[in-house]
Amino acid sequence: MWSTVMKNQPTLNLLPILALAFFIRISGSTSLQPVLIGPDAAYLRSTVTFRCIGPDSSLPVTYELIRDGRVLIAVAADLQGNQKALFHLKASATSEGSYHCKAATEESTGVSNSIRLSVITPASNTRVTSDPFPPVAYEGSRIALSCSVAKGSHLFYTWFFNKREVTSLTSPLLLLTGNQLVMEKVAPEHAGYYSCMVWSKVQDIRRVSSSPEVQMTVKVYLSKPTIFYSIFKEGTGLYSNVTCWATRGSLPVNISLSVNGKEVGSVTGAQSLVAWFLVAIAPRQDMAVARCWVKTEVQELMSEPVTLEMVPVGGQVKVEVEYLHSADSKVVAAKLSCQVTRGTFPYISWFLNNSSLPSDTHADSDPHPVRYHGALADRRQTLFLAKLGPEESGYYLCRARDSYNDSGAWVESAAVLVGVTEVFLYTIEVLTIVFCCFLFLMLAVGAACVYKMFDHKHAHAQVATTTSEAFPLSAHTSQTGRQRDDTLSKESQITV
Repeated sequence: MWSTVMKNQPTLNLLPILALAFFIRISGSTSLQPVLIGPDAAYLRSTVTFRCIGPDSSLPVTYELIRDGRVLIAVAADLQGNQKALFHLKASATSEGSYHCKAATEESTGVSNSIRLSVITPASNTRVTSDPFPPVAYEGSRIALSCSVAKGSHLFYTWFFNKREVTSLTSPLLLLTGNQLVMEKVAPEHAGYYSCMVWSKVQDIRRVSSSPEVQMTVKVYLSKPTIFYSIFKEGTGLYSNVTCWATRGSLPVNISLSVNGKEVGSVTGAQSLVAWFLVAIAPRQDMAVARCWVKTEVQELMSEPVTLEMVPVGGQVKVEVEYLHSADSKVVAAKLSCQVTRGTFPYISWFLNNSSLPSDTHADSDPHPVRYHGALADRRQTLFLAKLGPEESGYYLCRARDSYNDSGAWVESAAVLVGVTEVFLYTIEVLTIVFCCFLFLMLAVGAACVYKMFDHKHAHAQVATTTSEAFPLSAHTSQTGRQRDDTLSKESQITV
């Protein structure tokens, strides 16, 4: 048995050496740490280069480029001691993934870091689409624009409105999300031309694709229509020119007129929100009620009813004057109104000192109208005198007749004197001084009356006191007198 042990003694002596060699081999294998260098993005069909370096590795070194942990892409060997391997790839759609390299020598093996490669497809055939389509919407509704491409990946989007870039700062009511530009409540100011630009970037290389412009239309809802009419004469007949219009709304719009509930005309306007209708009319006929209607594909509105009447000018005419004062209470202007008691469509003519004032629309009888600093308003029924000087001062009157009958009879008012007189030169300060003097006088008179009243009461009180003190003496005197009279009477009787 001892001999057996002695025979195995050499083997036992080699065990530590073998264990140390195995440990060294394991240590060498874990110390190999290759490094993979390469891009994280590349354009489609471009060349991608990966470098795998195994520092401090013994020759020969075998390098393997692996994608997604299982797909072997390429193998390279370092036999000259450069300690690196180059892998050149043609980027395709399947090239995208996670890459690492594996380095191996006779003694050790190591795995490098990972690089995620993105293969970018440049955008092409960029265009703008809309929801709803076509991009037409009424104010307050929702509309979404999308920037679409025929192909492309890893893209960025930039929007333009009327050739200006759209951002959340410049357009806070527009929502930029992904490839969409969303307007939750579109407004008229959003109407215009939109385009988008799609771009991608790899390192310093940028590729761009732009869309053509798309016009977005924002329709405006119609306002309530308004109706207006005037009378004119043609030949021997009289007609009412009825005007219907809306202040806002998107075209086209249908405008119609009804008289006494019956449609008398209809116009579809593609360029205007105004329509005119002619209605025959006669004096003193039964009054007709007219209404305007406006219609679109989403709205139908009608105006307030208007009575089509024609009352000839007549009755009394008078001029009312209102003076206008400045800040220092001086008369600086005047407003004259010509009041006509009867007449639907009067034409007013103004006169100063029997000379007509200039007319804007009619030729008055006076061929030499006077000049003045003023203006006419309210269909010539109001005359504003912006200056009251010698030229504007004098007697004003107005005349009225039917505007649709140039040969009609005139109704004239009485003349009214208008101008700056001495009365107008008094200011508020003068009136205030007069009022203060009057008030002071009234206070003085009142104080005198009060003083006199108290003085009278004091004198009466003194008289009453004096009378009361003198009354006993008077009684005594009266009594003595009566006794004296009685004595004399007795004496008289004895003498007899």
